[in-house]
Parts: sequence; C-alpha cells; structure tokens
Amino acid sequence: MSKISIRFFNDREVRAIWDEENAKWWFSVVDIVAAITESPNPRKYWSVLKTRLKKRGNQLTTRCSQLKLTAADGKKYATDCFSQDDISEVVKIIPSKKASVFLDWFTYSDNTIDGKSKKKAYEFFQSNLVADDDVGTTKSLQQIHAYLFGGLYDFAGKIRTVNISKGGFQFAMAQYLPETLQKIEKMNESTFDEIAEKYVEMNIAHPFREGNGRSTRIWLDLILKKNLKKCIDWSKISKKDYLSAMEESAADARRIKALLRNALTDKINDREIFMKGIDYSYYYEEAE
Repeated sequence: MSKISIRFFNDREVRAIWDEENAKWWFSVVDIVAAITESPNPRKYWSVLKTRLKKRGNQLTTRCSQLKLTAADGKKYATDCFSQDDISEVVKIIPSKKASVFLDWFTYSDNTIDGKSKKKAYEFFQSNLVADDDVGTTKSLQQIHAYLFGGLYDFAGKIRTVNISKGGFQFAMAQYLPETLQKIEKMNESTFDEIAEKYVEMNIAHPFREGNGRSTRIWLDLILKKNLKKCIDWSKISKKDYLSAMEESAADARRIKALLRNALTDKINDREIFMKGIDYSYYYEEAE
C-alpha cells in the first residue's frame, strides 16, 4: 500500500491509502469523524463509538483495519481505516447533520470532471510522458493538459483562441498568446527565482480555457526537478495563502516565491509527495 491520498471535505483532510492487491481505497475513520462532527477529540469519539458497536455485536468493527498513515507531525501511525465499500455504513452510524452531505461528496466526487481528471493526475507519476528535453516548453504543458483532461474537454491540450478573465483580471489576449508563449518558453530556468518567474508568467498567460492551475503546477515541478533536483511539497502551502499570493503575483511575485521556496523538497522521487501534491493542487481549485 504505497499510494497515499488526501481528500478535502469542508476544508478538512480525509486521508486515504490505496490497496493495490484488492484495488480499492481505505479511508481514515478518525478523519471522517473530524470532518462531520463537532468533536474536539475525534480519536476519542471514534474509540468510544467503536466500543459501543462491539458491545452491540455490530460486525462493522471486524472490517476495520489498522494501516499506517502520516500524521500532522510527519510521522506514521497505525490508524483505523475502512475500505471505500464500508464508508457509507460507517457514516450512517455517526450522529451528524453533515452525514448526508458527506455521503453525497464521497459517492459522487470521482464521477465529476475534476474527479476523473484527478485519477489521471495520480497516474502521471509513472507516465514518463514528458521527455526531458521538452520540460519547460509550451509543448510539455500541452502534453500535461491533454493527459489530465483528454476525453473530458474537447479542447484538452489546445491553446485557447478566446479571451478569458477571472475575478476581474484579464489573462493574456488570445491574439497575442502564440507570441507570449514563445517568450515565456525562452525564459531562463537555471535558478529558483528564474523558474518561479517563468511559472508566474505562464499563469498570467493562462493558455487553456480551463485546467491551467492544475497543469501548470505539475509543469513547474518538472522544471524544478530537471534543473534543481527539487520539487514543491504543496501540502506545506495553504489554499488561502496560495490563492492570495497568486493574485498578487502579476504585480509582485515576492510572496508566491517565498511560499514556493519554503515548500521546496529534494524528495523528487517520493510517490507520496507527488500524490499529496495532486490532492492539494485540486483542492486549490475547489469552489469556496
């Protein structure tokens, strides 16, 4: 069990681990308790509830497995987990007004475009899709975008031909995009500052109609890996800090540079770092 995932429900982490042999996810029940109850101590809450279930002869507790998951302190601890097949039953026995909302999220999230795209993003780690010589080019970004959104958007991997804006900010005009992307592609990328500036410029260009952030964050990591033997541990950058820093970056990139620099890691071949990065990357894009 090596593939780790962190999902988010109402801004609360729900850790999961992939069971390769049985082809299914196992989810931390303590995280689910924390997400749907107001308990100040979700671990104790679950311990008490589990004891009660055992006394009643509820067979659900026999399907609970202890798996090692990484905690907030960076260490791995044995954690009570249930498979995805049992989560619905688990949630139904937890008294909470949020239970039905959680089940809707849990049951259907992977059927959305983002859910399907996220599955593809997980697979990117082993894809070797982008040739080393192409890293940092527009071509490589198009390859990433096509991989994530192929079959989901008819414009997957295609440079937009329409103007787009977000929150009142106008991204690069479509008529000038080819020239703009050529200039970005030629930007130096031998130092961290140069790479971060290239990333900011590509974000301002926003070459696709949708999916720019998710594609460009992977693109950034590939550039960092190639040139500095580093990547970003995105789990160290909060959603609020990231979004506000990126909004500022068109005028002043110092804040996003600081966030990225402080999250650098040399664990470029660590699958868990990559998986957490995908989880956070998609979390950044979730509507408030």
